[in-house]
Amino acid sequence: MSPMSPMSPAGPVALPGDGTPGDPGHQIGEPILQARGVTMRFGGLVAVDNVDLVVRQGEIVGLIGPNGAGKTTFFNCLTGLYKPTEGEVRFAGTVLPPKPRAVVKAGMSRTFQNIRLFANMTALENVMVGRYCRTTSGPLTSIVRGPKFRREEAETRRRGLELLDYVGLKDSAEHLARNLPYGDQRRLEIARALATDPALVLLDEPTAGMNPQETREAEALIFKMRDSGLAVLVIEHDMRFIFNLCDRVLCMVRGAALVEGTPEQVQADPRVVEAYIGTPESLEAPDDDELIADEEGIG
Repeated sequence: MSPMSPMSPAGPVALPGDGTPGDPGHQIGEPILQARGVTMRFGGLVAVDNVDLVVRQGEIVGLIGPNGAGKTTFFNCLTGLYKPTEGEVRFAGTVLPPKPRAVVKAGMSRTFQNIRLFANMTALENVMVGRYCRTTSGPLTSIVRGPKFRREEAETRRRGLELLDYVGLKDSAEHLARNLPYGDQRRLEIARALATDPALVLLDEPTAGMNPQETREAEALIFKMRDSGLAVLVIEHDMRFIFNLCDRVLCMVRGAALVEGTPEQVQADPRVVEAYIGTPESLEAPDDDELIADEEGIG
């Protein structure tokens, strides 16, 4: 069972290895997401400053940085929630319009830092909601529940159950989302994102608030998605998780790209250590821009 998108990979290359973290034993194909010179300004505050990023098919890329670094703002630029002040975002070679629905239909889906489920709907209904971007029944057919609507509804339900099984929630299909354990709610969000048939999934802090067991389960699920051929871009503050998970990592500081490379290269870069724990000079009072970023939740 696979969440693979109907978009066919453009010539993925099989790399040698056993598929374990730190060993490139999985397929990495052509670039699917290309962000060039992405800049986002809010008045006089530059939240994202000329950031480039490439994500390839079958690759897991991590995005890290201290609070206020602009990570979530960058995610919002990639997924159409914000229109970048400068730069462009290309997906599968096409410039994406700043419209979330168009971005999702193109093949890119996301989860959010704060869980955004429909609390009073069942787990299955939450996943089915994500699937409707792939249906074509018009308002009249839906109102009268015509044959086309019934066919698509049955297919949407079947796919929803398949995805719940895929993320390990097969037995929770009829449970209300609000009654699920926290870790299961996180997995349900991922199932809903997969229901859109993406080629790239963006995960914003998927292990936030999880205990160690739930974190290990999330890691296994993301590897499973990668092994199915999906590309994954993930924001995370858990450094052990991110360095064990990713093929490449980009570290952002104050809205700009600081360093990009393999987990080993990024871990060893003294600029990354400095960005997180600071230097004696950086321990002074924050400037006005930092205060604005904290107040607005940027990053």
